[in-house]
Amino acid sequence: MKSLWRARLVINKFVLPLLIFVFVCLIVAWETKTEKDTEMEKNRIQIYQENPRYWQYKGEPVLLIGGSVDDNLFQIPNLKEHLELLKSVGGNYVRSTMGWTEAVDVPPFKKIGDLYDLNQWSDEFWMRFRNFIQWTHERDIIVQIEVWATFNYYRDYWDVNPFNSKNNSNYSAEETGLPTVVNSHPSAAKNNFFWSVPKKNNQEIVLKYQQRYVDKLLDETLPYGHVLYCMDNETAVTPAWGEYWSNYIKNRAAEVGRGVETTEMWNPWEIHHSQHRNTKDHPETYSFCDISQNNTQKRQTHWDNAQRYRAELSPIRPINNVKIYGADTGKYGKTQDGLARFWRNIFGGLASARFHRPPNGLGLSKTAQASLKSMRMLTAKVDVFKCEPHNDLLSKRAENEAYTFANPGQEYAVYFPNGGSVDLNLSKGEKTDSKKVTVRWLNIAKSEWIQEKEILFSDSIALSAPTADHWIVLSAPTEDHWAVLIQHK
Repeated sequence: MKSLWRARLVINKFVLPLLIFVFVCLIVAWETKTEKDTEMEKNRIQIYQENPRYWQYKGEPVLLIGGSVDDNLFQIPNLKEHLELLKSVGGNYVRSTMGWTEAVDVPPFKKIGDLYDLNQWSDEFWMRFRNFIQWTHERDIIVQIEVWATFNYYRDYWDVNPFNSKNNSNYSAEETGLPTVVNSHPSAAKNNFFWSVPKKNNQEIVLKYQQRYVDKLLDETLPYGHVLYCMDNETAVTPAWGEYWSNYIKNRAAEVGRGVETTEMWNPWEIHHSQHRNTKDHPETYSFCDISQNNTQKRQTHWDNAQRYRAELSPIRPINNVKIYGADTGKYGKTQDGLARFWRNIFGGLASARFHRPPNGLGLSKTAQASLKSMRMLTAKVDVFKCEPHNDLLSKRAENEAYTFANPGQEYAVYFPNGGSVDLNLSKGEKTDSKKVTVRWLNIAKSEWIQEKEILFSDSIALSAPTADHWIVLSAPTEDHWAVLIQHK
């Protein structure tokens, strides 16, 4: 009995306090983790609560603009310098296809002898990607990832792709039914690699390795809050594919207490094609839309198509443009087209605009840098998150002559793609006692304000671009007058 009594005394004196201490530590650690997770969820990139046409990041609304030299940006050798340049000119948005199409690129899997092992990772690939995610996070640059880099799975790129059964030691063509040769363009959708999901072929052998790859991608990105997820690049495959991966990513994120935003990018240039409806009509699957393919369209058609898409979108969600085509070196329009598409997208009330990489886009060229700088100069003067497209305020306007972005009664911006002259109606919205209007022009190419002057206020003012180039006009009231900003040369 004495031994039992002594044992209880020892437990009460030493063990019980230790257990209480450990329990308290666990509670504190759990509360700390919960607070950290709550803070991260609050600060991640997500739909802006006050205006769901835009994004918010770290609790503040954010307009996404950018340009870069490549699509799979994490594979370039001078990545940090490129990100620094982007940041220095006002950019905060890049694209990242998870691809490996250039000679300097590496694929995500380790090669053993002549074959890849899909169970082993390439340290170099994931180190590059890890650095990319870390460095963009440090600079508040939002990354839009395309999980499946479509062109890697067709023609010459498929011939050397680790997922091709002839290139790996994990499965055979006979086991999976995957083709070893795909000579067609991705728009033909002839590679049944994209039919592995349960609603289609339910090819479990292939799907297992696809899931493992996506799991690794999420392991690298979910600890951060600055990543948007697009399922594919210019896809034409079954809608069941994108639906599966969007839900898979959202479910994986939910398991670790994270929220994520997802979309799909379809191939047709006509954004009212039925394929685009698989994103537009399914908010339960995709929380935002990407209409990059509209940026092959020109002039008034480019604007009209986007505005129709925007008007029909329900519920309201952000509309992104991660690729803006147009450069004298490419085949989808000239430099003038690329610039006009960039500005029309922002004036059209869309959430993002990024110049596509050369040769088919302006990338982060000097010309692109000037537009990024000038856009930030403009948005420093006008609250884009309270403005709407308002071409109804313009009169004496020819097709594609000018575009208006405004919060009537508060502030106005007018964009001229190629010079011109229009009348701007200032009579709508909240009334003002202003007696004068200050007109100021911004030279986009030089990123500098020019030609400020005051004119008497009236219900309508005439605006004439200084030259036959790009110009923009903004009008915002001060205590006793309106400030009208005009730009783009």
